[in-house]
Formats: sequence, C-alpha cells, structure tokens
Amino acid sequence: MEVYTLFIYPPAKKDLDKMSGKLLERLERAILGLAVEPRPRGSKKLAGKGNTLRLRAGDYRILYEIDDMKKRVSIYRVVHRKEAYR
Repeated sequence: MEVYTLFIYPPAKKDLDKMSGKLLERLERAILGLAVEPRPRGSKKLAGKGNTLRLRAGDYRILYEIDDMKKRVSIYRVVHRKEAYR
C-alpha cells in the first residue's frame, strides 16, 4: 500500500493551532490516517467543489483534496461543522 504525502495549507494550520487536548489528538489521528487511506469510510465528496472531500471528526470537519497522480493529500481547513460549508 502506498502512503500519500500530507500537505497542510496555512489556514488549516491556523485552525489546528487553536485546538488543544483530546480534540487536537483526535484531529491529528484522523489527518495522519489520511496518508494511509485518503478515502476512509465516512469521507464524502462535496457537491460543487471539484475534487474536495470532507471527513468527520466529532463536531469538526477536515476539508481536503486528493491528488492521486502525485500521491498527495492537501488539507485546507479544519473547522467546526457549523462553519464548514459556508
């Protein structure tokens, strides 16, 4: 099984910097899991957003894109579900 490279855009890094404790651990575990399985069970493609997917992690959503040619997962936001789709 091939491992994908993870790239975290600055807005997602900023989102993660605001988190702490168990929530941060949960999000980090979910993000690191994307390197091994970029389309885990429960991930969904977002309508009208091209190749963008979302992964639930409790009340938070990890919004990311997959580039299968480059074997790269780009995470661009980690936000609360209320703000995820605005």
